[in-house]
Amino acid sequence: MTARVDHTVTSGTFSLDGQTFDVDNNVWVIGDDSECVVVDAPHDVDAILRTVGGRRVVAILATHAHDDHVRVAPQLARATGAPVLLHPDDRVLWDMVHPDVAPDGELRDGATVEVAGTELRVLHTPGHSPGACSLHAPALGVVFTGDTLFAGGPGATGRSYSDFGTIIESIRTRLFTLPPETVVHTGHGDSTTIGAEEPHLAQWLARGH
Repeated sequence: MTARVDHTVTSGTFSLDGQTFDVDNNVWVIGDDSECVVVDAPHDVDAILRTVGGRRVVAILATHAHDDHVRVAPQLARATGAPVLLHPDDRVLWDMVHPDVAPDGELRDGATVEVAGTELRVLHTPGHSPGACSLHAPALGVVFTGDTLFAGGPGATGRSYSDFGTIIESIRTRLFTLPPETVVHTGHGDSTTIGAEEPHLAQWLARGH
Protein backbone atom coordinates (compact mmCIF):
# COMPACT_ATOMS: atom_id res chain seq x y z
CA MET A 1 0.00 0.00 0.00
CA THR A 2 1.30 3.45 -0.90
CA ALA A 3 2.26 5.71 1.98
CA ARG A 4 0.04 8.72 2.59
CA VAL A 5 0.26 11.89 4.65
CA ASP A 6 -2.25 12.46 7.46
CA HIS A 7 -2.48 15.68 9.42
CA THR A 8 -3.84 17.19 12.60
CA VAL A 9 -3.47 20.54 14.35
CA THR A 10 -2.91 20.91 18.08
CA SER A 11 -3.02 24.08 20.17
CA GLY A 12 -0.86 25.16 23.08
CA THR A 13 1.98 27.53 23.87
CA PHE A 14 5.54 28.28 22.78
CA SER A 15 7.94 29.62 25.41
CA LEU A 16 11.51 30.89 24.98
CA ASP A 17 13.59 33.79 26.26
CA GLY A 18 11.09 34.51 29.04
CA GLN A 19 8.10 35.00 26.73
CA THR A 20 5.12 32.74 26.03
CA PHE A 21 2.81 32.75 23.01
CA ASP A 22 -0.30 30.83 22.02
CA VAL A 23 0.35 28.69 18.94
CA ASP A 24 -1.31 26.13 16.68
CA ASN A 25 1.02 23.40 15.45
CA ASN A 26 0.78 21.02 12.53
CA VAL A 27 1.43 17.35 13.22
CA TRP A 28 2.22 15.21 10.18
CA VAL A 29 1.81 11.44 10.14
CA ILE A 30 3.31 9.54 7.20
CA GLY A 31 2.60 5.87 6.56
CA ASP A 32 0.10 3.26 5.39
CA ASP A 33 -2.61 1.35 7.21
CA SER A 34 -0.15 -0.63 9.32
CA GLU A 35 2.77 1.66 10.23
CA CYS A 36 3.70 5.33 10.32
CA VAL A 37 6.09 7.97 11.56
CA VAL A 38 5.04 11.11 13.42
CA VAL A 39 6.66 14.45 12.61
CA ASP A 40 6.72 16.58 15.79
CA ALA A 41 4.82 16.07 19.03
CA PRO A 42 3.61 19.48 20.19
CA HIS A 43 0.81 19.65 22.77
CA ASP A 44 -1.77 16.88 22.73
CA VAL A 45 -0.92 13.18 22.83
CA ASP A 46 -4.53 12.08 22.41
CA ALA A 47 -4.97 14.11 19.22
CA ILE A 48 -1.80 12.60 17.77
CA LEU A 49 -2.85 9.08 18.73
CA ARG A 50 -6.21 9.60 17.04
CA THR A 51 -4.39 10.51 13.84
CA VAL A 52 -2.10 7.49 14.22
CA GLY A 53 -5.22 5.36 14.57
CA GLY A 54 -3.70 2.26 16.11
CA ARG A 55 -0.86 1.89 13.60
CA ARG A 56 2.63 0.92 14.70
CA VAL A 57 4.69 4.07 15.08
CA VAL A 58 8.16 3.51 13.65
CA ALA A 59 9.63 6.76 15.00
CA ILE A 60 8.80 10.23 16.30
CA LEU A 61 10.83 12.70 14.24
CA ALA A 62 11.46 16.10 15.81
CA THR A 63 12.11 18.82 13.24
CA HIS A 64 13.63 20.83 16.09
CA ALA A 65 13.44 21.03 19.88
CA HIS A 66 11.45 24.18 20.66
CA ASP A 67 8.92 23.26 23.31
CA ASP A 68 5.93 23.58 20.99
CA HIS A 69 7.38 20.78 18.83
CA VAL A 70 8.57 18.29 21.49
CA ARG A 71 6.44 19.00 24.57
CA VAL A 72 4.68 15.61 24.55
CA ALA A 73 7.36 13.63 22.67
CA PRO A 74 8.40 11.49 25.67
CA GLN A 75 4.75 10.82 26.53
CA LEU A 76 4.03 9.84 22.93
CA ALA A 77 7.07 7.58 22.95
CA ARG A 78 5.81 5.80 26.06
CA ALA A 79 2.35 5.39 24.54
CA THR A 80 3.63 3.97 21.25
CA GLY A 81 6.98 2.38 22.04
CA ALA A 82 8.55 4.47 19.27
CA PRO A 83 11.92 6.23 19.59
CA VAL A 84 12.20 10.01 19.56
CA LEU A 85 14.83 11.15 17.05
CA LEU A 86 16.40 14.63 17.15
CA HIS A 87 19.43 16.29 15.59
CA PRO A 88 22.13 16.51 18.30
CA ASP A 89 22.73 20.22 17.71
CA ASP A 90 19.30 20.89 19.23
CA ARG A 91 20.02 19.05 22.45
CA VAL A 92 20.52 22.37 24.28
CA LEU A 93 16.90 23.31 23.48
CA TRP A 94 15.58 19.82 24.24
CA ASP A 95 17.19 19.93 27.70
CA MET A 96 15.30 23.14 28.49
CA VAL A 97 12.05 21.25 27.94
CA HIS A 98 12.98 17.75 29.12
CA PRO A 99 16.02 17.98 31.40
CA ASP A 100 15.47 14.46 32.76
CA VAL A 101 14.66 12.60 29.54
CA ALA A 102 17.03 12.21 26.60
CA PRO A 103 15.98 11.65 22.98
CA ASP A 104 16.27 8.01 21.95
CA GLY A 105 18.37 8.60 18.86
CA GLU A 106 19.73 11.13 16.40
CA LEU A 107 18.64 12.61 13.11
CA ARG A 108 21.77 13.12 11.01
CA ASP A 109 22.07 14.97 7.73
CA GLY A 110 21.73 12.54 4.84
CA ALA A 111 20.27 9.75 6.94
CA THR A 112 17.03 8.09 5.88
CA VAL A 113 14.03 6.85 7.81
CA GLU A 114 11.92 4.21 6.06
CA VAL A 115 8.21 3.77 6.65
CA ALA A 116 5.62 1.91 4.59
CA GLY A 117 8.14 1.40 1.79
CA THR A 118 8.85 5.13 1.59
CA GLU A 119 12.09 6.89 2.49
CA LEU A 120 12.29 10.18 4.33
CA ARG A 121 15.69 11.80 3.87
CA VAL A 122 17.00 14.04 6.63
CA LEU A 123 18.15 17.50 5.54
CA HIS A 124 19.94 19.50 8.24
CA THR A 125 18.48 23.00 7.77
CA PRO A 126 19.75 25.10 10.71
CA GLY A 127 18.90 28.72 11.35
CA HIS A 128 15.60 28.68 13.22
CA SER A 129 17.52 26.48 15.64
CA PRO A 130 20.97 24.85 15.44
CA GLY A 131 19.66 21.36 14.82
CA ALA A 132 16.57 22.14 12.75
CA CYS A 133 15.92 19.47 10.15
CA SER A 134 13.63 19.06 7.17
CA LEU A 135 12.40 15.66 6.01
CA HIS A 136 12.16 15.04 2.27
CA ALA A 137 10.03 12.20 0.89
CA PRO A 138 10.89 12.19 -2.84
CA ALA A 139 8.44 9.41 -3.69
CA LEU A 140 5.58 11.44 -2.21
CA GLY A 141 6.76 14.77 -3.62
CA VAL A 142 6.72 16.42 -0.20
CA VAL A 143 9.11 17.96 2.31
CA PHE A 144 8.35 18.59 5.98
CA THR A 145 10.16 21.80 6.92
CA GLY A 146 9.19 22.35 10.56
CA ASP A 147 9.78 26.05 11.23
CA THR A 148 12.49 26.54 8.58
CA LEU A 149 10.25 27.50 5.65
CA PHE A 150 6.63 28.67 5.70
CA ALA A 151 4.12 29.83 3.14
CA GLY A 152 5.43 33.38 2.76
CA GLY A 153 8.92 33.20 4.12
CA PRO A 154 11.53 31.76 6.44
CA GLY A 155 10.96 30.85 10.05
CA ALA A 156 11.63 33.33 12.84
CA THR A 157 15.22 34.02 13.85
CA GLY A 158 14.84 36.68 16.52
CA ARG A 159 15.36 34.40 19.51
CA SER A 160 18.18 32.53 21.21
CA TYR A 161 20.07 29.94 19.17
CA SER A 162 18.75 31.27 15.84
CA ASP A 163 20.37 33.13 12.97
CA PHE A 164 18.86 34.79 9.88
CA GLY A 165 21.84 34.30 7.57
CA THR A 166 22.00 30.63 8.47
CA ILE A 167 18.31 29.96 7.82
CA ILE A 168 18.48 31.72 4.45
CA GLU A 169 21.50 29.62 3.48
CA SER A 170 19.68 26.45 4.55
CA ILE A 171 16.64 27.36 2.48
CA ARG A 172 18.71 28.39 -0.54
CA THR A 173 21.07 25.42 -0.63
CA ARG A 174 19.01 22.59 0.87
CA LEU A 175 15.34 23.33 0.12
CA PHE A 176 15.39 25.39 -3.06
CA THR A 177 17.41 22.64 -4.76
CA LEU A 178 14.35 20.36 -4.49
CA PRO A 179 11.96 20.10 -7.47
CA PRO A 180 9.74 23.20 -7.67
CA GLU A 181 6.56 21.11 -7.51
CA THR A 182 7.59 19.69 -4.11
CA VAL A 183 4.84 20.35 -1.58
CA VAL A 184 6.11 22.03 1.60
CA HIS A 185 4.32 20.85 4.76
CA THR A 186 5.17 23.34 7.50
CA GLY A 187 5.21 23.35 11.28
CA HIS A 188 2.51 26.02 11.46
CA GLY A 189 -0.06 27.28 8.99
CA ASP A 190 -0.75 26.41 5.38
CA SER A 191 1.31 24.23 3.07
CA THR A 192 3.00 25.70 0.01
CA THR A 193 5.43 24.56 -2.69
CA ILE A 194 9.12 25.10 -3.34
CA GLY A 195 8.24 26.78 -6.63
CA ALA A 196 5.88 29.22 -4.95
CA GLU A 197 8.46 30.34 -2.37
CA GLU A 198 11.71 30.41 -4.34
CA PRO A 199 10.97 33.62 -6.31
CA HIS A 200 10.77 35.55 -3.04
CA LEU A 201 14.31 34.79 -1.85
CA ALA A 202 15.68 38.17 -2.96
CA GLN A 203 12.86 39.95 -1.10
CA TRP A 204 13.66 38.07 2.10
CA LEU A 205 17.33 38.97 1.80
CA ALA A 206 16.49 42.63 1.24
CA ARG A 207 14.16 42.63 4.22
CA GLY A 208 16.72 41.02 6.51
CA HIS A 209 15.86 40.17 10.07
